[in-house]
Amino acid sequence: MQNKEKSSSLRFWMLVWGLGVAGQLCWNIENQWFNTFVYAKIAKDPTIISWMVAVSALATTIATFLFGTLSDRIGKRKPFVAGGYILWGLFTILFGTTEFITGGAAGSGSRILLAATAVVLADALMSFFGSMGNDSGFNAWLNDAMTQKNGSHIGAALATQPIIGTIVGTVVGGLLIGSNDNYMRLFVVMGVLVIVFGVLAWIFMKDAPTLAPNRQGSFSKQLFSAFNFRALFRHREMVCVFLVLTVYFISFNVYFPHVGNYMIYYLGFDASAIGVIEGAALLLGMVSVIPASRLIRKQRFVAATSAAVLLSFAGVGLIGLLGRPENIDPSTLLNWSLLAGLLLFGCGYIMFMQVLSVWMKQLFPVESKGQFEGFRILFFVLIPWIVSPFIANPIIKRNGEILDANGFTAYLPTHVLFLISAGLILLTFVPLYFASHERRRGNR
Repeated sequence: MQNKEKSSSLRFWMLVWGLGVAGQLCWNIENQWFNTFVYAKIAKDPTIISWMVAVSALATTIATFLFGTLSDRIGKRKPFVAGGYILWGLFTILFGTTEFITGGAAGSGSRILLAATAVVLADALMSFFGSMGNDSGFNAWLNDAMTQKNGSHIGAALATQPIIGTIVGTVVGGLLIGSNDNYMRLFVVMGVLVIVFGVLAWIFMKDAPTLAPNRQGSFSKQLFSAFNFRALFRHREMVCVFLVLTVYFISFNVYFPHVGNYMIYYLGFDASAIGVIEGAALLLGMVSVIPASRLIRKQRFVAATSAAVLLSFAGVGLIGLLGRPENIDPSTLLNWSLLAGLLLFGCGYIMFMQVLSVWMKQLFPVESKGQFEGFRILFFVLIPWIVSPFIANPIIKRNGEILDANGFTAYLPTHVLFLISAGLILLTFVPLYFASHERRRGNR
């Protein structure tokens, strides 16, 4: 009996870490390398990236609500996790094949529109099935399995996995792409990894014994009940915290999707170098977890969030001020102003994610956590990802227009994008002020 329990526990934790890390690696590939792929293989035009970001955000949000409701009604998570991961991996590989439309080199002409459309659609499908497998499948399976005994361990895994995914995905992704821009190798390796874990989930995953079908009227009624904003607005502190999340990530998504192209095409690094530089900065940035954890234990969420915003502002501002071609030597990894900026940004970003995750989840009503996870997707993904491109796109086109070696017009993200983003980061203090006010009022 004991051996059976140990085997079951080992299988459970292997799936927790295997599916979790594989999922975070795949999300990192999308956030970090899809955009540099577009510049390398399709066209150096931020408009394509803007459409990718906006459409994939919409696809992610729809999938989260759609499959979350469907799995609740059926009372099963396993088919959505396994099927979602397998399709996620397939469409990650399919995304890479869009480079063959342009012959594997960025340019301009009649094929660019076709290639750009294919890229946007492939990214949307990848995000749709990624959300099916990870957001509404894997995360729901973890929530079902969470108990008082394993809750802290699952929480630690969920907090650590995005950091592992970001660091490993950035470093290994850059090495797989290499100086010859072999993006297809990266997408095949990542796609196969996710497919393998989808198959393993199908073989080894078991739904929680307490999980039962939950039908509340018709499918459409149950689906749209998640958009009960009247219930949200009864929780004023939570609304303010959601707005803190939204404003911070609007500024974040103005610059972060373009960091890779900024370092490759504006500063002159190759993909393998930027993977090491960003990975090292984020790895060192994990030191911010220590003071953040102490502030969280003391429930000092406002102070911790303020520190995270200031660190992000300092890092992005430093890159904007000093991260120019005349100050950077791409032949070496040791560019101290760039490293310092990335380190400060890494500390701020990791600290912000850690603090806001705990702050939000403490405010979620016990009886409707699933519904409020849906609200989190709206404020964390949909709104920032749709708004940000409308800010970033004109900045890049106004300040980064060049003629490439083939005589085509290209648009490069420059240091100006980071200067403006630094100012936008400070706007996070506006909703944070109101969140602080509501928190003090609630503690009286």
